[in-house]
Amino acid sequence: MRVEDFNFDLPEELIAQTPLLDRTASRLMLVDKKTGALKDETFKAIVDELHAGDALVLNDTRVLPARLHGVKEETGAHIEVLLLKQKEGNTWETLVKPAKRIREGAKIRFGENGELEAVCLEELEHGGRILEFHYEGIFYEVLEQLGEMPLPPYIKEQLADQDRYQTVYARENGSAAAPTAGLHFTEELLEEIKQKGVKVCFLTLHVGLGTFRPVDVEDTDNHKMHSEFYRLTEETALTLREVKASGGKVIAVGTTSIRTLETIASKFDGEIVADSGWTDIFISPGYTFKAVDALITNFHLPKSTLIMLVSALASREIILNAYEHAVSERYRFFSFGDAMFIH
Repeated sequence: MRVEDFNFDLPEELIAQTPLLDRTASRLMLVDKKTGALKDETFKAIVDELHAGDALVLNDTRVLPARLHGVKEETGAHIEVLLLKQKEGNTWETLVKPAKRIREGAKIRFGENGELEAVCLEELEHGGRILEFHYEGIFYEVLEQLGEMPLPPYIKEQLADQDRYQTVYARENGSAAAPTAGLHFTEELLEEIKQKGVKVCFLTLHVGLGTFRPVDVEDTDNHKMHSEFYRLTEETALTLREVKASGGKVIAVGTTSIRTLETIASKFDGEIVADSGWTDIFISPGYTFKAVDALITNFHLPKSTLIMLVSALASREIILNAYEHAVSERYRFFSFGDAMFIH
C-alpha cells in the first residue's frame, strides 16, 4: 500500500504538550473493529469493556533518562547524545548531534567533573555512533544524575514531573521512549480491573528511536523496521495460553505489546511461549493476527508505522474514520493524548 494512504490532517493544537493531572481523566474512543461503530467515553470506562477471563497485557519497560549533554574533549564543543540500544557491556548505539563533530576516536565528557566519559568506536549512518562509556559506580545511577528524559520531538514543553513519562508499573530499564498507551493506568485502576477477574500480566519491549522515525519510502512493502529487544516470561506465556484455551480475549496495551506477542506467535506457529530476542516485525493491513484480539492505544502520527499497525487490526477505512472523528471532537493526540480501544 502507499504510505500516503495513511495520511490525515491534524491541527497542531491537538498535539498534547503536557499530561493531564489525573492519568485516568483522558478520553477513550471505543472502536468496533468489525462494524466501525464509534463511542466516546472517558478512560475509566475501560473497566466496563474488559471481562472476567480476559487478559490485559502491559509493557513494563522503563524509560532511561537517555539524553545526555556533554562537551567534546579536544574542542569543548557542545555535544548531545541520545542512548538508543545497549550493545554489550558499556558499549551503546547512540544518536549524536552534531554528528559531524564526533568521528571515530573522539572523546566526550559529561557532568561538571567529568563523571561520565565516552569514546566513539564506530560511525553509523544518520548521526548514529557506537560509544563506549567510562565511569565509576553504577551506570544507571550515573545516568539518573546526568541524563534527561528523551521526550518525543513533537513535545515542545518541559515536563515538570519526569515520572509522568513513565507508566506506574515501569520496572525494566532500557527504553528510549515510553509505551504511552500505558500512561493512562493508575495502580487503583489496575486493581479494579483485577477485581473484575481480568488477568493483568506483563512483558517487556524496550522502545527504540525508530518509533519516531518517519517512513521515508512511498510503498509500505519497502519499509524496514528498526529492531527492538523483547522478553516474555513463562508466567505470562502460561497465563495467556490459559486465557486463549478458555475462550478469553487477549487485550494488548500499546503497539509495543502487540508487536511482542505477534512476533512470538509468528515465530512459534501461533503458540504463545516464553521467549526473548530482537524483533523488527512490521504489521500493516493484510497481516493476520495470531495472538491479540483487541488493543488499547493512543492516537498516532500521520503516515507512521503505528497507524499502519492499528489499521491492520481494524481496517484503514475504519481507523481513518475514527481519526477524523477524533479531530472533529477535539481529542488530544500522541504521547500525552487520549486513547482508543479497538475491540
